[in-house]
Amino acid sequence: MDSQQNLHQRGRHEITLYDLNLTPSVAFIEDDKPTGMQLAEKAGFAPTPQITVLQWLKHGLEDIRPTETVNLPDGNSRFIVAESDGSSRFIIDGVRYDWPAPRIPVSVIRMLASVPANKEIFLVDPDRGELLQAEGTVLDLSLAGVENLVTKVPTWKLNVQGVVLTLNTPKVKVRQALELAGVDANQGWHIFLIVQGQDKREVTLDDEIDLTAPGIEKLRLTPKDVSNGEASAELLRQFRLLPNDEAYLDSTYPSWQAILENGRQWVILPQYALPSGYSEHFVSLAIEIPTTYPMQQIDMFYLFPAVAVLSGAMIPATEYREAIQGNSYQRWSRHRGGNSQWRPGIDNVMTHLALVESAVVKEVQP
Repeated sequence: MDSQQNLHQRGRHEITLYDLNLTPSVAFIEDDKPTGMQLAEKAGFAPTPQITVLQWLKHGLEDIRPTETVNLPDGNSRFIVAESDGSSRFIIDGVRYDWPAPRIPVSVIRMLASVPANKEIFLVDPDRGELLQAEGTVLDLSLAGVENLVTKVPTWKLNVQGVVLTLNTPKVKVRQALELAGVDANQGWHIFLIVQGQDKREVTLDDEIDLTAPGIEKLRLTPKDVSNGEASAELLRQFRLLPNDEAYLDSTYPSWQAILENGRQWVILPQYALPSGYSEHFVSLAIEIPTTYPMQQIDMFYLFPAVAVLSGAMIPATEYREAIQGNSYQRWSRHRGGNSQWRPGIDNVMTHLALVESAVVKEVQP
């Protein structure tokens, strides 16, 4: 027979009392069915209406009124006792909790709801979605409405040359990120980490990326120069773009080329990443720059090699082939509609590439 059973047989029961920070203290009470008033007294409070007694159950809290009794032999011997002039409410994973204070630390919510260490707590915001609540956060329950919380194993996203990875760890080695994106890490790349609001930074395969840092967006790749007698990339900038265009391409696609061929101007992106679902991971992307650009719009785009979708579905308006630098590029006849007409002075290479990205994603969306 254990000590707890001995106590019960003698009519003396061990209870655990907690404050609003869930700091425990052990007390003993000589009553099988104490009232809320008796429990408050055991916690050192005078039995006044401002004292709240909550029984801490496996799932949720139950208010114990001053004259209400609790059957201790049932085993529910945890109680939160606090001075309070009202209660607030929150819901976590569908379970309602009435809390005798207008604020509650996230660490206390974790203990109350028995949230395991591998899960994070998120506040569901109708406008902004699920917002991660850091462990040191204090949740304000006095705001209008009932705070709705959910728990889940967190994930982090990283865009590797257009392939979006969803990771269940906040840190990842560059090499591992490339391999997860289907990129041969040993091929020889200049790898740039792009963080919102900062200059791009070159990283190595052995560097570790902390995805919890604010602003991390993507890894961009460009092939390293190979000394094999070919012309340097500088010789392939055969015409000039607008300064904003060149700045954008330098930061996002450092290996871009500007080619003059048969009186036509082409911008080539030699390593353009396609989303999952295509027969190729990387292609050479070409867009034609009209001689009267930016007054005249950039239209369509071209891929080499020609691609297909793995589902077997036909990609419309891609039958025509265009010879550029001796390669047969697949023309994607995609044109601006009535709601997206070309705006000289506003639209440019960057906005056209946004339309390209939208077009290639559309063909492999479920």
